[in-house]
Amino acid sequence: MTSTLTRTAGRTEAPLPGARGALTEALLAALRTPPGAGRTSRAGRSPWPGLAGADPYGEDVQLALQLCYELHYRGLRDVDPEWEWDPELLRLRGELERLLLDRVRSEVAGGTDVTAELGALLVEPAGGADLSRRLAERGTWQQMREYFVHRSVYQLKEADPYLWAVPRLHGRPKAGLVAVEYDEYGAGHAERVHAQLFADLMAAAGLDSGYLHHLDDVPAPALAVVNLTSLFGLHRRWRGALVGHFTAVETTTASSARRMTAALRRLDAPEECVHFYAEHIEADAVHEQVMRRDVVSALLEQEPALAADLVLGIQAIGLLEDRLSRHLETAWDAGTTSLRRPLPE
Repeated sequence: MTSTLTRTAGRTEAPLPGARGALTEALLAALRTPPGAGRTSRAGRSPWPGLAGADPYGEDVQLALQLCYELHYRGLRDVDPEWEWDPELLRLRGELERLLLDRVRSEVAGGTDVTAELGALLVEPAGGADLSRRLAERGTWQQMREYFVHRSVYQLKEADPYLWAVPRLHGRPKAGLVAVEYDEYGAGHAERVHAQLFADLMAAAGLDSGYLHHLDDVPAPALAVVNLTSLFGLHRRWRGALVGHFTAVETTTASSARRMTAALRRLDAPEECVHFYAEHIEADAVHEQVMRRDVVSALLEQEPALAADLVLGIQAIGLLEDRLSRHLETAWDAGTTSLRRPLPE
């Protein structure tokens, strides 16, 4: 199998995508102007069209959240960086966050038994915990490339959202989290940073490896996974949920990465694609133990009241990952693309 190396060079900011409804049309128009220009609050109601009655999981809301959050990462191309802390934009972000959080919390079971929740992650349901089993057994190369595109909105910033937990922790939880993050960032070697390894995977698969280059292709279910991570990360209030979320990711990745490695070898994929997942098999098995022992357990000793938030983080990522998996499988079962537009063969 051959691959075409394609990269978007010279820019680190995310390119502005197309609108997906009235809300993102208004938001994108605003972001192209100086902060505060022509936008004033109206007492008692939002100045943003398309927000009333919006679907928290819908394309318009999820893209709007993605745009708001991206200002806190690398920024948006040709957008004034002062927008990051614009009061009106922060009000919009707050409304969108309430929509998403209310929906997620209404759909998870909740509880305070962190040990039971983490234990359940180690027991895979029949058929596998995610899409990796399907891809390993009968996935096509084109489906694999679609999967890469879905994951690119997260993997190209893989460890970044969880770093926001560091200044909000102390003692053992902080030390344990930093130890895991050090590995995520390649232990000081730029070429081994996990986000860079995923960029190498994208290029080897004939996809553009530029940061968020494929944002227009990625539908709301994949954006929601990343947006909830950013939401938990940006709010000290949700530091427990962020730790629970990260622990769930590290607990489930090793087995999934093992199947993905098998799938890619079956498809004779480029070595860069295999390497990304093979790297996670051993690394995340170790990370799981560090997160459970040195971060979660120690955090509960310090702040037992965070148990419910830890459970929320664990359950919430499971909920949104299940929604994404159903979206992909429904599309593939119907013989259509799971993206917003088909990838070139």
